[in-house]
Amino acid sequence: MAANRIDPAFWAGRRVFLTGHTGFKGSWLGIWLDMLGAQTTGYALPPERAEDMFAHLQLERALAGSLDHRIGDIGDFETLQEALRAARPEIVIHMAAQPLVRRSYREPLATFATNVMGTAHLLEAARHVPGIQAILLVTTDKCYENLEHELPYKEGDHLGGHDPYSASKAGSEIVGAAYRRSFLAEQGVMVATARAGNVIGGGDWSEDRLIPDAVRAWRDSETLVIRSPSATRPWQHVIEPLRGYLMLAEALCGAGGAAAAEAWNFGPQLDAVQPVRHVIEKMVDRWGAMAAEMRGQGGEARWRAENELPALHEAQRLQLDCTKAADKLGWTPRLSLDQALDLTTDWYLRAAQETAGDALLALTRAQISNNS
Repeated sequence: MAANRIDPAFWAGRRVFLTGHTGFKGSWLGIWLDMLGAQTTGYALPPERAEDMFAHLQLERALAGSLDHRIGDIGDFETLQEALRAARPEIVIHMAAQPLVRRSYREPLATFATNVMGTAHLLEAARHVPGIQAILLVTTDKCYENLEHELPYKEGDHLGGHDPYSASKAGSEIVGAAYRRSFLAEQGVMVATARAGNVIGGGDWSEDRLIPDAVRAWRDSETLVIRSPSATRPWQHVIEPLRGYLMLAEALCGAGGAAAAEAWNFGPQLDAVQPVRHVIEKMVDRWGAMAAEMRGQGGEARWRAENELPALHEAQRLQLDCTKAADKLGWTPRLSLDQALDLTTDWYLRAAQETAGDALLALTRAQISNNS
């Protein structure tokens, strides 16, 4: 069993096809794969904002030696299949998604098209490309039928979803299982799904997410407004699930790969399952202390809760049971919530101070090296 570590020798020269590489988690994974010596083909839509991590750090240029950067829509089957054939990957990691709950209420059809049919497009294209050994589909902890109880969810629990985003991710899990059983297992292609908790870390500028919303507000000397301060989530730094994804991909390509071709949870330590209020109060403390150390960068950190309940349904309690990943992969979380918040706050405050993407890329690489 692996000792909670990635095997660099496995990844050196390995051909990887990564969808969603221009997103937050995709950018971190692209950097990590570059550090491991993999040869990656990225397939994704362009970044939405100039401040998004992929654009700000100029990763198309910075990773040019290891990343074949391709712009494409996961809904465009022919272009996707052409990119897969050209890449001749050994491993496919599917991260392209519409990842936001509240946007899914505004754009339900686009959310289902991207998250369900996008997954189907990828798997249909992949089954006609020879040489693929493993496919990892990244979904979410919100794919479970959330009963709002205190018990953590296990991989065998019912799938579901109240909102379009959660339901679409449950749908992508079902699509993945169908393609594994109907086509890919008999071709020797191992297919697994990975369900992670709420991920934080530097470089995320998505709308309607706690930490990016806080950073935007405090950077502009505004008060952060919190919708659901009592909502409980499994918070973890982005490094944690990414390490799990890479370890799972190694297992899929190993001698016992068929045993790994199923669903896996990657969540934080139980003491990191905390309400929004707890996380934002700790963030306030860190922001003030670190901002003072960095000569006042970032503005004052203030927040308040909305007086009314949110109009749109959002789960109030959610946590994962990751015993399976610990027992069978050797993966366990390493970072405490305090450590995750320190790394995250440091990244954003340095982003306020540093205009050069190279400096932030160096910081990102250092955070990966020191905490993986």
